[in-house]
Amino acid sequence: MQQYTFNKYFAKKSFLKIFGGEIRIFDENKTNLLFFVKQKAFKLKEDITVYADESKSNELLKIKARSVIDFSAIYDVVDVSSNETLGALRRKGFKSILKDSWEILDKKDQVIGSIDEDSMLKAILRRFLTNLIPQTFFITINKKQVGVLKQTFNPFVPQFNIDFSSDSAMALDRRMGIAIVILLQIIEGRQQ
Repeated sequence: MQQYTFNKYFAKKSFLKIFGGEIRIFDENKTNLLFFVKQKAFKLKEDITVYADESKSNELLKIKARSVIDFSAIYDVVDVSSNETLGALRRKGFKSILKDSWEILDKKDQVIGSIDEDSMLKAILRRFLTNLIPQTFFITINKKQVGVLKQTFNPFVPQFNIDFSSDSAMALDRRMGIAIVILLQIIEGRQQ
């Protein structure tokens, strides 16, 4: 699908939706909507559907938590069209208290990569003093950086510039890359 052919994306979460949030992911020029998520509020077990657009007529991905409210939750990523499980993302619970850290798992639950917040000092400042310091996440596969998510400076609307340009070998399935962006905005966004 064409949605997964880009190296750069722009993700924007809606501001202050009381009964759930919305995430829109565009091309890097912010002109073409490529992915849409309408998140329901107050869910005990995450079950996220990623659509091609706001009409919600074309489901692309499912991101499903394996258990109810788990500190080190594992989220399976499934391609809806083929019903293929692409892999999973596991939040490193205690490690993520001070600095967000995730593991990227393959189809057999083997760790193949990680998602890490930029620095311990900045992470601590964000959590305890101010959310005015934008977050940056580095995505690695087999210890090689394949992507960067950089939050734009906007304290009211969580926005990220996503860059997979360093992944010329396509080591990271872009469908997993999109799932990473969405999970970071939903799960880590709750601590803001």
